[in-house]
Amino acid sequence: MTFVVSLALAVLTAVTPIALPPAGGTADYQLGGAYRPASDVEIVVRDRTAKPASGVYSVCYVNAFQTQPGRLSWWRKKHPGLLLRDGKGRLVRDRDWPGEVLLDLRTARKRAAAVRIARRWFAGCADRGFRAVEPDNLDSWTRSKKLLKRSHARAHARLLVRAAHAERLAIAQKNTAGLNGRRLGFDFAVAEECEVYRECGRYTRMYGRRVIEVEYTDNGREAFARACRARGSRISVVLRDRDLIARGRPGHVFRTC
Repeated sequence: MTFVVSLALAVLTAVTPIALPPAGGTADYQLGGAYRPASDVEIVVRDRTAKPASGVYSVCYVNAFQTQPGRLSWWRKKHPGLLLRDGKGRLVRDRDWPGEVLLDLRTARKRAAAVRIARRWFAGCADRGFRAVEPDNLDSWTRSKKLLKRSHARAHARLLVRAAHAERLAIAQKNTAGLNGRRLGFDFAVAEECEVYRECGRYTRMYGRRVIEVEYTDNGREAFARACRARGSRISVVLRDRDLIARGRPGHVFRTC
């Protein structure tokens, strides 16, 4: 009897569809601190350390190609071999994001080890009620001093897609318009500043209406205004302050089309 029940559960799990975010749904990008979303918000992105927003489609942010600020000591202790080092043995850091060190994804063995860690995080996201994951820094190879290649990013992305889908989670392509994420298995996109860089069309050609576009106030408001005129009726477009400050704190900005 136990075997029959287990088999039935396994079959049910295998056929359970992965829920995709509402196409064109109003989104909020809350990585800088969680807060109650506005009543019309349908999609909320939060860090994996936060709880999912209640009553909406919640996306779990995971730094899957670099270390998260404040977590370097954990990586040094637990997985020192997964930290990318240059020819002199120095850690390769992201110059734009202090505290983030690139992961070494140059071999299949290292990619497999890194994705095992990511899958545990994905499983935690799923257990808490998130419906999707957003693995960040797909483009880390561009900041790797030529140690990483585009092919390494593609290979690791494919593993991340499989891991997310195994946890019954949808998975987003984060930025990197030059990679065709649909071919890698991504389900939707989170595109930062694609209006500023004039690359939003690449994402919509790949994902149709399932694109969450995030524009930032420090680029001025005109990019957001252009985005709303061009795509605001079709995809999710949100304006946020660069630090993604929680509502109620000075500097917080949240606007949608």
